[in-house]
Amino acid sequence: MQLQEKIGVRAVRMAMSLLAGSVLITGHAMAEEQVQKVEITGSSIKRIAVEGALPVQRLSQEAIAKSGATSVAELIQALPAMQGFNIAATAAGSDSGGNVNASIHNIGADYTLVLLDGRRIAPQRDGSAVNLNSIPMSAVERVEILTDGASALYGSDAIGGVLNFIMKKNMQGGNVEATYNTPTDSRAGQSHDFSLTYGVGNLEDDRFNLIMSYRHDESSKVKATDRSFAKSAYVPFSVNGTNYVYDRTSAATVPANVSVTFKDKSVIGFSPYLMANGKCPERNFVSLNNTATTNNCAFDFASTVEIVPQNKRDSFFTKGVFKVSSDIEAFAELSMTRLDLTARIAPNTAPFSIATNSALYTQNVLPFLTPAQAANVSKVSGNYRTYDWGTRDSQTLTNSTHFVTGAEGTIGAWNFGSGLTWSRNKAEDRYTGGYVLAKEFTDMLKNNSFDPFAPIGAQSDATKALIANSVFHGTVREAATTLKGIDAHGSRELFALPGGATNIGIGADVREYHFEQNASDAANSGVIYNFNAAPAYDLKRKSAGAFVEFNAPVTKQVEMTLSGRYDSFGKVANGIENRDMGEKQSSSTYKISARYQPAKSFLMRGSYGTGFKAPGLLDIGQPLVNAGFTASSYTCPQVGSDLCRPGKSQYNVFQGGNENLKPEKSKQYSIGFLFEPSAAFSLRMDLWDVRMKDAVSSVSEQQIFADPVKFGSLFTSYTEPATGDTYFAIKQLSVNIGQKHNQGIDYDLNSMHRFSFGKLTANLAGTYMMKSDYTEAGTLDKWTSALNFYGEDQKVAFRHIVRASTTLETGALSNTLTMNYRNGYTDQEATVRNLSTNKNQTIRLEVPSYITFDWQGRYEFTKAFALRAGIKNILNREPPLSLRNSSGHQVGFDPRYADPMLRTFYMTGNYKF
Repeated sequence: MQLQEKIGVRAVRMAMSLLAGSVLITGHAMAEEQVQKVEITGSSIKRIAVEGALPVQRLSQEAIAKSGATSVAELIQALPAMQGFNIAATAAGSDSGGNVNASIHNIGADYTLVLLDGRRIAPQRDGSAVNLNSIPMSAVERVEILTDGASALYGSDAIGGVLNFIMKKNMQGGNVEATYNTPTDSRAGQSHDFSLTYGVGNLEDDRFNLIMSYRHDESSKVKATDRSFAKSAYVPFSVNGTNYVYDRTSAATVPANVSVTFKDKSVIGFSPYLMANGKCPERNFVSLNNTATTNNCAFDFASTVEIVPQNKRDSFFTKGVFKVSSDIEAFAELSMTRLDLTARIAPNTAPFSIATNSALYTQNVLPFLTPAQAANVSKVSGNYRTYDWGTRDSQTLTNSTHFVTGAEGTIGAWNFGSGLTWSRNKAEDRYTGGYVLAKEFTDMLKNNSFDPFAPIGAQSDATKALIANSVFHGTVREAATTLKGIDAHGSRELFALPGGATNIGIGADVREYHFEQNASDAANSGVIYNFNAAPAYDLKRKSAGAFVEFNAPVTKQVEMTLSGRYDSFGKVANGIENRDMGEKQSSSTYKISARYQPAKSFLMRGSYGTGFKAPGLLDIGQPLVNAGFTASSYTCPQVGSDLCRPGKSQYNVFQGGNENLKPEKSKQYSIGFLFEPSAAFSLRMDLWDVRMKDAVSSVSEQQIFADPVKFGSLFTSYTEPATGDTYFAIKQLSVNIGQKHNQGIDYDLNSMHRFSFGKLTANLAGTYMMKSDYTEAGTLDKWTSALNFYGEDQKVAFRHIVRASTTLETGALSNTLTMNYRNGYTDQEATVRNLSTNKNQTIRLEVPSYITFDWQGRYEFTKAFALRAGIKNILNREPPLSLRNSSGHQVGFDPRYADPMLRTFYMTGNYKF
């Protein structure tokens, strides 16, 4: 079955110029599927595969290949219904380790359930979001995407919908495939992959089948300086004829800035280099965030980062099926994936103390103080960037293992399935460059072996040798999430109604999640300079659930389905503190759906139901822990306090759980139709609506600093390990007071026509979002929206995401042209320097729409051998300018919404034997 997504309204003008002719003259319908009873995602009842009451999209092997996607994440995240997911590029500046996931309708990755052959996979860390890198792409037979809530069948986490990856089964023979990708502007970002899949045995003839599949992927890095739109954190731009500069540079610099605190608790900051030379050195700018009390240089950190990390992945999948009898099959499947990703970001920050009787003070600080200031100095510190130690290189090794064994078939009138699942996602973080050894660095400062106030490249050869021997290499953190589960379900016909036989489905499952995290001995012992070790966790929780589903074809035209489920969650067992946390929780959910087909050419469908998401283990069990810095710089929340940083600065952030959290709940409905007046044309359209209450939220950093009196309880203090200096910090704590309301339309237009020379197929698909509203973090009823607007949640909900494609098949040759579109939006509020007035002002950019075109050609030399070649982003469209300051260390564009790879050529060869 061909690629089925959903279609938006805007950008139809653009798409119709490409597709109008082909849509009007289309001719022949898709090939019929083999008539057999199958289990479709969103239902436990086996039945003949027909268009049902729920909107289920299906991606076949050919649709996957035609997409040009080189990974599961690229395939899924390109679907118009997907918004609000993590991408691999956010590893540049976060501890995501390259975690990528799916999010249906911008509801969120934690609310989109991902299944492998109908069963859950261990998530990344403690939550419920599954890393799509753990899915072995070469073994995927097809993907089913349910874009409607399914908690009444699957339990927690399915509020937004379900992705079910159906793996290959009963395959005979082998398949070899290799792909090479390269950007056309530079070699940065090249990638290649190779896979081998082989199956032996036929279930019908030999009573067994064994499939094995291996795949290797490698992708090279892309530096910020490889792309003109990402090369600097100091970004000049123009709007309506006015010239501005956006300054995301950092006050942690080389040479160092200094901060001086006086006995009256006032604070000043300045760059000794700037004070002495009247300008800033290489890779530094005079900070546009300077105030009356600061005169700092600022380091262009963005020029040193890699905006796309390098990675390699190995995946292996095997499945064995044995026919115990003519009606029962026993199976076992094993999936193993290893992702090796290295993210390189700006050299580390290294604050240090400066004694007032030291040479560093008398040479670099005292000359720029007045006599009155010098007489009242309380403490002095430097804010240094360890440029000569190199970039911070963080290697994350993620090993995913998923094993299931069980049986399925029929016993009497019952179709049944059961399985035992053991699934683990384990990550190890290693530092391979740029992190400084504490003792060696401290000794170098004490011995004046290096000068933190020297510009880049000014250190002596002897100092460079000391630097080379003072870089930490080793593991800093290990974390693993393990899922153990057992499930069983069955379905059968009950009695006849005018429309056919009624069916019932029942099932139950028991699961245990176990999240463990430990810092290495080196991280805990203070070997690394100014380093906060990851906290230790040992959190475990069990849950159990049971469901029933009843399907009734009331008449030949009307079919109804009713399902309900009950789930129970135990307390969180904290193995570190040897106590239980939180309370036992339960949730009951239901769903009613119906389909009405008055004629063969027309079908109406609709559903109404409830859903829920249980709190994650850390949502309940996390103590108050250091979580890095604020995304933006702020003035001190309490001027005159000795906890202030100088001028506008970033402050530390702490995060913590809440033992009183309860499940998030939803109510949702969908209504839609399928119109197929002939075998040549079809139109699907579904309106969906999801409302959530008791959503987990926390007060944002912007709110906290905007009103430090109201949110005074959310301020705390943070003490730097390196200097012992203590500054303000904020707390972001989870609470159950949020509400969300998402609404939109998915639709899909397909057509086909046969000419004498070939076949023309056209598809226009997308999502039209009407609502993406939520209450402001930390409030119960103060609503805001992210629709076409960079919201408080630091995301954009796009009103239109559209994909249009047309394929012409002429014998052994086929050509596909695809348009990808997302509309423009209002960007995050940013402070910029107006070069006309030479004053700072606050603006919100209007980010334009983003359209790219892709082409793919396929030639089938024989039934066994075929080649595909393609070009992504044919017009070499650069990402539009964005001034957002979140989601990684990239500056000048938003990598979540526009691809930094630019025009890319790829070729894929496939051989079957």
